Amino acid sequence: MNLLLKFNLILLVVFGIALVPVAKLSKDLLQSNARDQVTENARLMMDAALAMRGYTNKQIKPLIASQLAEKFLPQSVPAYSATEIFNDLRVKNPQYAYKEATLNPTNPRDRTVDWEADVVNIFRGDAKKTELIGERDTPEGRSLYLAKPIRITDPGCLGCHTTPDVAPASMVAAYGPNNGFGWLLNEVVGAQIVSVPMAVPIEKANSALRRLIQSFAGVFALTLVMLNLMLHFFVIRPIRQLAHVANEVSTGNMDVPEVAAKGNDEVAALTTSFNRMRISLSKALKMLEEG
Repeated sequence: MNLLLKFNLILLVVFGIALVPVAKLSKDLLQSNARDQVTENARLMMDAALAMRGYTNKQIKPLIASQLAEKFLPQSVPAYSATEIFNDLRVKNPQYAYKEATLNPTNPRDRTVDWEADVVNIFRGDAKKTELIGERDTPEGRSLYLAKPIRITDPGCLGCHTTPDVAPASMVAAYGPNNGFGWLLNEVVGAQIVSVPMAVPIEKANSALRRLIQSFAGVFALTLVMLNLMLHFFVIRPIRQLAHVANEVSTGNMDVPEVAAKGNDEVAALTTSFNRMRISLSKALKMLEEG
């Protein structure tokens, strides 16, 4: 195995060893950044939902208060308006979702499914928890969800959710006497849940990782080529010339041209020493012949 091959093998081993931690660290960082981006999108959606609820409660509901006595209008319910607006958003962006998942809702469409019920029960079991972030697999791919508890803190809400005989007759007529009753003050009855797809940010992170590794490999390949060229011209070729001259001298051919010493590096010093040794050897041989 020649020197150049040994040099290349050592560099390849070093590159392979260095690439593993670099790739892992880069992947973890890019994946973390992608998840942070998705989380920020989820928080933005949650803030938008809260703003929609506040707008409905403060500006829409007072305008139609007189009509509510005769007919129940779901548009006056903050949760309904926020859900409807996000449902319109989902027409073009079906991977995004917002739901006010409730264990015992007035509107059946708000009833929790299995995983949503688990989220609600986590809030019910821990009164101090105000936010929950998690991931789950969906038919559209990996999704991140952000949830906040729906806690009954306003006694006015109980007017519609204690018993059917106290609730507005128009609401009972619309949804029946069996849904959305029995709520208690300070009880967690559900959770606001927004879901944001992770597939696109994660794919972008993976794509960035591939480009990073390719760039790293490209820089290494270019460096390896340049080092090989430098090693060939400044080390390998001079040593081969010295080896050729040494081989000729060893067979008695003292007429072979000297190797020119170029520069002042170690190889040049070796060449100068070899030429000096060759001259000394030639003189010694002549002295022996004359003697």
